[in-house]
Amino acid sequence: MGGERGTQPKGASAAVATSNYPAQATGPVGKRISKIYKERITQFYSTGQWEKQNLLAMMYEGKASGDPHVRLWTWKAPGLTRPTFKEAMQGEYEPTHVGAPFGPSWTTHWFRIKITVPKDLLDKEHLEFQWDANNEGMVWTEDGKPLQGLTGGGERTEWILPKAFRDGKEHTFYIEMACNGMFGNANGDSIQPPDPNKQFVLTKAEICAVNMDARQLWIDTWIIGDAAREFPEDSWEQHKALNVATKIIDNYRLGDKESIKECRKIAEEYIGANVNSAKVYDSDTVPQVFGIGHCHIDTCWLWPWAETKRKVARSWSNQCDLMERYPELNFACSQAQQYKWLKKYYPYVFDRVKTKVKEGKFHPIGGSWVEHDTNMPSGESLVRQFLYGQRFFQSHFGERCRTFWLPDTFGYSSQLPQLCRLAGMDRFLTQKLSWNNINNFPHTTFNWVSLDGSQVICHMPPSETYTAEAHFGDVNRSISQHKSMDQDHTSLLVFGKGDGGGGPTWQHIEKLRRCRGISDEVGRLPRVHMGSTVDKFFDKLQEKGTSLVTWYGELYFELHRGTYTTQANNKLNNRKMEIFMRDLELLATIASIEHKDYKYPKAEFDEIWEGILLCQFHDCLPGSSIEMCYDDSDELYADIAAIGQRILKDIYKRYGISEVQPSSVTDAAAVNTMPWHRKEVVDISDTQSGVACGSGNLLSVKPFKTGEKKAVTVKEVGKGVFVMENDQLTVKVQAGCVTSLIDRKSGREVISKGGKANQFVLFDDKPLYWQAWDVEVYHLDTRKELPSGETKIYEDKEHRVSVVTETKISEESSLKSILTLHAAFDGQQSYVECTTTVDWHETMKFLKVEFPVDVINNEASYETQYGIVKRPTHYNTTWDMAKFEVCCHKFADLSEHGFGVSILNDSKYGFATCGSLMRLSLLRAPKAPDAHADMGTHKIRWAILPHEGALGATTVRTAYNFNNPMKIATAGADVRAALASQPVKLSGDSSLILDCVKRGEDDEDVSQDDNIPKRKGKNVILRIYDSLGGHSRGTVSTIWDVKKVHKTNVLEDDLEEVEVAKDGSFQIKLRPFEVATYRLEL
Repeated sequence: MGGERGTQPKGASAAVATSNYPAQATGPVGKRISKIYKERITQFYSTGQWEKQNLLAMMYEGKASGDPHVRLWTWKAPGLTRPTFKEAMQGEYEPTHVGAPFGPSWTTHWFRIKITVPKDLLDKEHLEFQWDANNEGMVWTEDGKPLQGLTGGGERTEWILPKAFRDGKEHTFYIEMACNGMFGNANGDSIQPPDPNKQFVLTKAEICAVNMDARQLWIDTWIIGDAAREFPEDSWEQHKALNVATKIIDNYRLGDKESIKECRKIAEEYIGANVNSAKVYDSDTVPQVFGIGHCHIDTCWLWPWAETKRKVARSWSNQCDLMERYPELNFACSQAQQYKWLKKYYPYVFDRVKTKVKEGKFHPIGGSWVEHDTNMPSGESLVRQFLYGQRFFQSHFGERCRTFWLPDTFGYSSQLPQLCRLAGMDRFLTQKLSWNNINNFPHTTFNWVSLDGSQVICHMPPSETYTAEAHFGDVNRSISQHKSMDQDHTSLLVFGKGDGGGGPTWQHIEKLRRCRGISDEVGRLPRVHMGSTVDKFFDKLQEKGTSLVTWYGELYFELHRGTYTTQANNKLNNRKMEIFMRDLELLATIASIEHKDYKYPKAEFDEIWEGILLCQFHDCLPGSSIEMCYDDSDELYADIAAIGQRILKDIYKRYGISEVQPSSVTDAAAVNTMPWHRKEVVDISDTQSGVACGSGNLLSVKPFKTGEKKAVTVKEVGKGVFVMENDQLTVKVQAGCVTSLIDRKSGREVISKGGKANQFVLFDDKPLYWQAWDVEVYHLDTRKELPSGETKIYEDKEHRVSVVTETKISEESSLKSILTLHAAFDGQQSYVECTTTVDWHETMKFLKVEFPVDVINNEASYETQYGIVKRPTHYNTTWDMAKFEVCCHKFADLSEHGFGVSILNDSKYGFATCGSLMRLSLLRAPKAPDAHADMGTHKIRWAILPHEGALGATTVRTAYNFNNPMKIATAGADVRAALASQPVKLSGDSSLILDCVKRGEDDEDVSQDDNIPKRKGKNVILRIYDSLGGHSRGTVSTIWDVKKVHKTNVLEDDLEEVEVAKDGSFQIKLRPFEVATYRLEL
């Protein structure tokens, strides 16, 4: 019964007898102290006190340096020049040695290197020449072929010796040394202004025989150690990683090569047996993370354009070399400008790139000229970024890009999805919003929707970087930080050294092989895959496109808001050149159609546009580069402006127009390029003025009629109190501020009760770190009104009156502001204009001007490219408050039902509206990375434009006119009559804007590209957009003989034919904020 001892099962005693499990404990066994064992792992391969005992002690099988094996000579290039190889070969070389200093900053030194591999190293498995001077360099063959870049500072210091060097004979090659680090020449903090006097010491120049098993074991242990450190401790995968790493370290025997092989075998328990080649990716398991090599090279930033040209060659030659050794590497790189530089200055490297493009390994991406800012360029500039970028890629590589690529730009305009679509791209990659310092952007993969409803698929890599080091953690974060897992669980891992260039290294690729091995062998780590492309990744996303979440409107970046204001002169040049090119293309198009002997200056226009587009790079136009970059951009703007002036003079000459100031109203004419009727007072001389009126390209000027009552007056009504008045406005000015502005028609007071418009205010401007980039919300707490000096009458003319006020900003800085009121014309809204000259010498201060207006609305409107963006005027949520400083173009507007106020400007982009207080940002004074940013004299114009009704065509057109005043010239009556009307007219809804008139890119008499098919005949391109956000209808009419009209995309590919009436006119219908392009075949 129960409790009786049963008989033993058969064979049980035998099992006990043969078991290895001892009956008695042999001694205590403790639980591993995990923290200590994890810390031990990095000691196994780190420099320091253990390096002669750990794995590093067996990393090399031999080294050779110094005479006779390594002999060095050097030649210093004169000044800051960067000579070609051919020029460098003419230099007089002198002997040098390891330990010698080279400099100063930005200089170039060439080295002739003669090496002889010693006999005892000739048969070693892997020979490298290692060079480190803590600066960038390029290896050149003896006959002038650039082979690969060198980074310095312990990174990318090796060049694999060719097999031909293993003959025991002396061989010669060259290294071009650039006296700058990967991130310029600052001391310590890289964003500080560069030190012009840095010296660089050559610390290494030696032949090394690498123990490849030891090198591979280093990577094995590194990645397994990462798993031990980063996997959760409640997972068996973490414990196994720690066990394997410990076992490797315990089995390593100093001086015993076989022990390294044994350790590698142990590593296979965790990473698998296939990590030594691309075969590791051949398993049929489903990947989640797709690795793509990338090399982000800022076209300028902490170095000038001239150095970027060398960075491109160094970086891309490295990638071509890696592709030979790592077949799984696919590399994506953007910016047509950089490809063009490579073609011009390094044709050998460009040919290597073209070969890799054909092999499907090297992928031009992005479709734009540079990785440009998207906040401040005009709509037409954004179009040209795509037009010039896509045409370059099509011409040189046979394909256009499908993916817009902007990983590092400081916010993304609301019209980009529409323009991407119109440029042949329906997908977009960025990651910059991961830098937001107030709110976390909620999506990883989503549909981004433009103002007109156009959409693109957007992916923001959840590793939250475009320069991933391909660490274990980068792969892990590619899923752990993924915010769209309910819709799609895949992600891109964009890896490679970047910003200063470089791209992927062999270490990156080796690490990713092991990460894949862990996923297949052990699990838990997201499975990474190499060998695919960005386009293939997006192709899979598009299969789910309709189910992805949507984000409407701008992708506002909650950081770097100061970039709307920093480097004011650069921003002024951008605005001026954009407007100038609009004028030139219109006038040249007309001339090329009407004058058979006039050749449309396409080559010159290309040079101008490429200059404008280059300066819109996302560290140039925003103002976040070093001073050298702005010396370069000032010079470039001056050069292309001079080209434009020569073109304009030639056009004037064709028509008999003289730029000489007319001697009288009778001889005067006003050049007008706006597509609507204008009526303005123009100055003929200091004493003469006239009225230019009409809608043609050349308007006659008539005398300004004076009556018994002046059209505009100014009076001092009290001490220091002045009233300016015309038929529409009464303006009261005291101490430089507008204390009252009355719309006489409605009797409406524009200025809020007790408010002072045109009030200059100064703020402390010390961001958390990024000086040129950031203005932080707490700067608003430091507001200080600037008290003004005495106001005086400055002008009192029949057609214009003004008052002037001088304001002391500090002991070092001051400003003079002139408030002006012009004579008013019926049917044309009058405004108060301010012209301010600022002598600015501040440190970390922010100058703004305020306009408190008696208007209430929870949203303000801001002009953006081809449309309007509405933003909150309140701080209800952190998302609202984050927009305490925003970007606008030619105007910002605050309107309520029946009335509103617009603030116009001629060169500014930073703005804020808080409640009913409108605030235009004028000047900043950061000291890094340019210690002299914005120091000097600035002339700035803005205007206060009250208007009836909501924001409308009055503001849009007045802002255009304000930025493009008519230009006075001398022309005879016959010339004025010939150009009295526009050859192309747009009628219909006033919201429609004819923004561009140009010749077709592919016209046979225009095209500059023999690789893209040409079109016969002459074509005129029109770009029209709806500016206010409504369905718009209009009619385009022209005096030219039109055969056909096609609606096209911005690349000028035909989309659909448009019906043309007998008189050559055609009807158009646009969606709200649609950008439409038409090709008129003449």
